[in-house]
Amino acid sequence: MAPSPRTGSRQDATALPSMSSTFWAFMILASLLIAYCSQLAAGTCEIVTLDRDSSQPRRTIARQTARCACRKGQIAGTTRARPACVDARIIKTKQWCDMLPCLEGEGCDLLINRSGWTCTQPGGRIKTTTVP
Repeated sequence: MAPSPRTGSRQDATALPSMSSTFWAFMILASLLIAYCSQLAAGTCEIVTLDRDSSQPRRTIARQTARCACRKGQIAGTTRARPACVDARIIKTKQWCDMLPCLEGEGCDLLINRSGWTCTQPGGRIKTTTVP
């Protein structure tokens, strides 16, 4: 009986599993790196989307979505016109100006129905923010 052609290629057969395990080790390492890098540090926020609508004269409507990783007792809010983690009490009691939402030099006032706040600049320009 003649030797089988498979016996001569046994060396190649052992190389395939080691290459496969190396490939999977690389894939696991890469996925862990991606997962680690995409996570936010505790107490920080990042803007995910920002949409502006200037279709109305003298008025711009801006909507933004933020992703936050807040600590216990904190919730996503706004500080100095940027998304930030703020004390949850501020949000529950709707005391929006306590989170310092306006830029330095601007005045903060609550809307009458506490659905948001206004930031008044020294020149008289007013920015209104409402909370859904």
